[in-house]
Amino acid sequence: MSRIYLDNAATTALAPEVLEVMMPFLTEKFGNPSSVYSYGRETKIAIEHARKTVARILNANPGEIFFTSGGTESTNTAITAAVRDLGCKHIITSPLEHHATLHTVEHMEHFGLAKVSYVKVTENGHIDMQDLEALLAGSKDRSLVTLMHANNEIGNLLDIKATGELCRKYDAIFHSDTVQTVGHYPFDLKNLYIHFLNGAGHKFNGPKGVGILYVNENVKIKPYLNGGSQERNMRAGTENLYGIVGFAKALEIATQNFEADSAYIKGLKLYMADRLLETFPGLTLNGDTRGESLYTVLNVSFPMSERTDMLLFNLDMAGICVSGGSACTSGASSLSHVIKALYKEKAANMVPMRFSFCKHNTKEEIDIVVERLKELV
Repeated sequence: MSRIYLDNAATTALAPEVLEVMMPFLTEKFGNPSSVYSYGRETKIAIEHARKTVARILNANPGEIFFTSGGTESTNTAITAAVRDLGCKHIITSPLEHHATLHTVEHMEHFGLAKVSYVKVTENGHIDMQDLEALLAGSKDRSLVTLMHANNEIGNLLDIKATGELCRKYDAIFHSDTVQTVGHYPFDLKNLYIHFLNGAGHKFNGPKGVGILYVNENVKIKPYLNGGSQERNMRAGTENLYGIVGFAKALEIATQNFEADSAYIKGLKLYMADRLLETFPGLTLNGDTRGESLYTVLNVSFPMSERTDMLLFNLDMAGICVSGGSACTSGASSLSHVIKALYKEKAANMVPMRFSFCKHNTKEEIDIVVERLKELV
């Protein structure tokens, strides 16, 4: 039985071209980048070449790009640094954020390091920009605004430029979790007011276990991990050499093919939305599906019933991979915090499902999934 994979927001397949550039560093080019002899120097050069590639694509300076283990480490680093090093005693976030953000800000508040405010969200899942400004204007302390660029469950996009300008107006520090958008949209960081931004290689056909943290050159922070001078004294630990090389190559490929790939994938998303709505009258589209939304993600809810209770499990048995929300919480039986925040008490009667697409998916696969859902629901 061939599988149909529609969970690309959780992770993507490693591109063959990416594996190809990684292989030498998994075999003969195995030197430690901190070593002074030739084996070390050639790997150090590879890391710096990757850094320059990433910086060029994001329109940043190479000195602003730091390689990490992924989005979660990058988010933790940014939030911790904003509070500890940049004087932010007030954190503004939303109830729809990834747990890497929510659990970190809860930790800060629990230990009395910062007060946390949650900005209101609109009915269709967007950040209420008027409420965000009110929270910034009413803050007695310097604020950190940490809001994701694209929601990993419902796909809603934040107006990152407008948010940055609000932060500029109130001298706030701005961090955006851009894990779902780096590698999926062009960035021009020199023309954005933003202090921290993060990415993860496995979201755009790169390797797992490697990410980036962009730190604006005007910001001076201390390391989150101590114990070595790697990453210009900013992140201790031997670098994930082959991961870093793979990250840069994957980002390069994604950028080159952005126009064609994004148009094709958005077509798949809207095609599936239409097919589901015409097939299931009780279906709800979660988020701003046809508006300011990530072109790779479609989130829907089926009404709760005996037949929908085991829907994800039954789809898996049929060789169809989808998720009920974030991959980071998919092992838990509790309802998605994003759906709860959007629908309040109504959420208990909903069975949410996230379909997320890549350039390798087809309309034929979507037709098969819809027909299988018809049999199950």
